[in-house]
Amino acid sequence: MLVYITRRILWTPVLLIISTFFVFFMGTVAPGDPAELKLGNKATPERIEKLRDEMGLNEPLSTQYIKYISKAIKGDFGESYTYSGKKVSTIIGPKLLVTLQLNLIASFLAIFIGIPLGFYAAKNHKTKLDPLIVLSSLIIYAIPVFLIAPLLILFFSVYLNWVPASGWNGTFSSSTILPALTVGIPGSAIYIRHMRSSTLDVINQDYVRTAYSKGLTNFQITTKHIIRNALLPILTLLGFTIAGIFSGSLIVEIIYGIPGVARLSLDAIFQRDFPILTAFVMIGSVSLIFGNLIIDLAYTIIDPRIRLSEKN
Repeated sequence: MLVYITRRILWTPVLLIISTFFVFFMGTVAPGDPAELKLGNKATPERIEKLRDEMGLNEPLSTQYIKYISKAIKGDFGESYTYSGKKVSTIIGPKLLVTLQLNLIASFLAIFIGIPLGFYAAKNHKTKLDPLIVLSSLIIYAIPVFLIAPLLILFFSVYLNWVPASGWNGTFSSSTILPALTVGIPGSAIYIRHMRSSTLDVINQDYVRTAYSKGLTNFQITTKHIIRNALLPILTLLGFTIAGIFSGSLIVEIIYGIPGVARLSLDAIFQRDFPILTAFVMIGSVSLIFGNLIIDLAYTIIDPRIRLSEKN
């Protein structure tokens, strides 16, 4: 197990260097001169060349990358082209926090609904409950977000007047409920499907039948053999969930007027504000790598086959 963990940890810096360099390179080859974009209407050939020297754009790409990463590690992603004189970290920091809070709640909602329902459907796969749960989850997942959100607003905000239709007042406010439901409930359908398939596969294994023949209680078999092994494929989904925590939900944030990263990233695309875009993509790629690392380390705890393979 120690060899497995060491190998995964040693690979992480390599993956980080490759991914961050690719993201930085794509930002440098994007159309438009950064100096010209930053100067705007004040751009002249002399000013553009002077600003390029100040920004280090005339230096080799490897030098630019090293300087950028050394600052990015400290949380400095440079200055925005659109918001003159403002650091990118200052602009995106509060918005990332809002998106993080929303996606954390939605992810927990999807996990705590999807995994138990998927397991329950598998345990009752010979009854009418199984197809009912699966069909319901597929219908919910198939409904587009831009249709679910107005329906929730119409029912809970307009007719019942239980929660506000838009805005953001913090994690534990009522304004969080509708956006979290809009993202979390369709997301739970994915966990229902995978947990059901994984549980059915485990139930049909020989070691489960052997456990029943030995006279173990249903609780012991469920907790020690079925659930633990059925959760192994779900860990991969959890890794992608962790990586998507910072990505945001463009349509949901716009519909509910949430001040997250959605509107800022959309504006940055139209305004060609590459420092902001590069920072978003950089954070997303790094979170994906660390998410996969966390899942790989979790496998060493849950999956005994990793420990046995190293002993052999």
